[in-house]
Amino acid sequence: MKYSIKQQIAFIFIVVMSGTIILCWVINHFFLEKYYITNKTDAICDAYESINRTTVNGDITSTEYDLELSKICEMYNISILVIDAQSNIIKASSRDSERLMRRLYDNFFGKDTDIRYLEKTDSYNVAVCMDRMTATDYLEMWGVLDNGNLFMIRSPLESIRDSVSIANKFLAYVGLAATVISAVIIWILTTRITKPIMQLKDISEKMTHLDFETKYISNGKSELDLLGEHINALSGALERTISELKTANNELRRDIEKKEQIDEQRKEFLSNVSHELKTPIALIQGYAEGLREGINDDDAESRDFYCEVIIDEAGKMNAMVRKLLDLNQLESGNDVVVMERFDITALVRNFIQSAEILISQNGITLRLPEAGPLYVWADEFKTEEVFRNFFSNAMNHVGGDKIIEIKYRLYEDGEHKVRISVFNTGEPIPEEALPRIWEKFYKVDKARTRAYGGSGVGLSIVKAIMESMNQQYGVINYTNGVEFWFELETK
Repeated sequence: MKYSIKQQIAFIFIVVMSGTIILCWVINHFFLEKYYITNKTDAICDAYESINRTTVNGDITSTEYDLELSKICEMYNISILVIDAQSNIIKASSRDSERLMRRLYDNFFGKDTDIRYLEKTDSYNVAVCMDRMTATDYLEMWGVLDNGNLFMIRSPLESIRDSVSIANKFLAYVGLAATVISAVIIWILTTRITKPIMQLKDISEKMTHLDFETKYISNGKSELDLLGEHINALSGALERTISELKTANNELRRDIEKKEQIDEQRKEFLSNVSHELKTPIALIQGYAEGLREGINDDDAESRDFYCEVIIDEAGKMNAMVRKLLDLNQLESGNDVVVMERFDITALVRNFIQSAEILISQNGITLRLPEAGPLYVWADEFKTEEVFRNFFSNAMNHVGGDKIIEIKYRLYEDGEHKVRISVFNTGEPIPEEALPRIWEKFYKVDKARTRAYGGSGVGLSIVKAIMESMNQQYGVINYTNGVEFWFELETK
C-alpha cells in the first residue's frame, strides 16, 4: 500500500493542527495589537469616567481616591494628569508631570502634527501620538472634565507591541511543541486504532485465498469489533458453503464417473452378449434351415443330430441368460442377502454327491478331507452357488493327474474365519490374465471355454456374491495347477 490509514490520519491531524496554529499566529500578528489598543482605549475611558465622576463629587484629593487611582494606573500602565485653568496640578500619577503638561498643551493647541486620531468627542480626544523626545508611540486621551479642569491620560504602546511580540513567539514555540507532541500521541493512538483494521485486512486477504483458519480476536464492543465478529461469521459461512460445494462437486464427479462407467459397462455388456449369442444363434439358425430344407430326409440319425445341436445351443443360451439375470440382480443390489448359520462341510458333501457321476465320467480323482461339522454365517444358497462355480471351473480346466482337492483352513488368530479352497491340477492361469478373470465374459482360453459351453460369467457371479456378503475371495497359481478360495465367518 502507498499510504496506510495510520499515516493518512496522522498527516491530516498534523496538517490541521499546524494550519490552526499558523492561522492563530497570523491573526495575532495582524490583529492582536489592534485588539490590545481597543482594550487599552476602553481602560483609559474607564479611568476618564472615574476621574470625571470623582472631580464632580469633590473627592479627587482624598486619600481613598489616591489609592484607587494608583491601582488603576498600575493595572493598565497609564499616567494621569489633571490641572485647573491656572495650570495648577490637581492630580498627577506620574513624577514626570511636566512632560505630561507639555503634551497636554501641545495637543490642545495643535502643535503636535504627528497624531492619528482614534476617537473625537466634545469632552475628549483619543489618539496615537509620538513623543518626539523619546521617539515612542503613546495612546493618549486629553480633554476637559465636567468641572472645567483639563486632563491628560496616556499609555505607552511599546509595551503593547512587546506583549504582542512575546505572545506571538510563545504561541509559535507552544504550537511547535504541541504539534510534535500531538503527532507522537496521534501516531500511537492511530497505531492502536488501525491495528484491528490491519488484522481485518490480513484476514480478508487470507479469505481471498480460501484460508479460513485465522479469526478476528475481539477486545470490546466497538464498531471494529462488531465488524470483526461479522467477518468471522462470514468466514465460517463461506467455509461451510465451499465445503458443501466441494462435497457436491465431488459427488457430481463421482456420479459422472459412475455414469460413464455404467455406459462403458453397458456397451461392453451388449458387445459381449452379442458376441456370445452370435455363435449359438448362427448354429441354431443353420441347423434349423437344414431341417426345413429336408437335408438327409431319409436319414433319421442326421435329423436327430440336427435337433440335438439345436437343443444344446438353445440350452447354452438359456443358461447364459439365467446367469446374466442372476448377476444383474446381484450387481444392482436388489437381491437380498439372508445371513444364516449352517454347516459348510455338509453343504460341500451334498454337492459332491450330486456331482459324482460327472466326476467319474471325467476320470477325476477327488480329495475331500474328513471333517466334522463346521458352522459358518452366510447366505447358504449363494454360498452353494460360489462353490458350484469354483468346482465346475475346476472340472472344466483339470489336467495332468486330473486331481481336484477341497481344503478347509481355520484361522486361529482371533479372526474367526474359515477358508474353503478348490484346487485342480493343470495349466496355471497366465499372470497377465489373473486381474481380469473376475470380469464378465472374460475367457482365458476361448476355444476351450466354448467346448464345454462356458459363458465367462461364473466368476463374475462369484465376485458379486462375495462382495455382497463382505467376504474375501481369490485365486492362487501353482506350478501344477490353480486354487480358487473364499472365506466365511465362523462366529
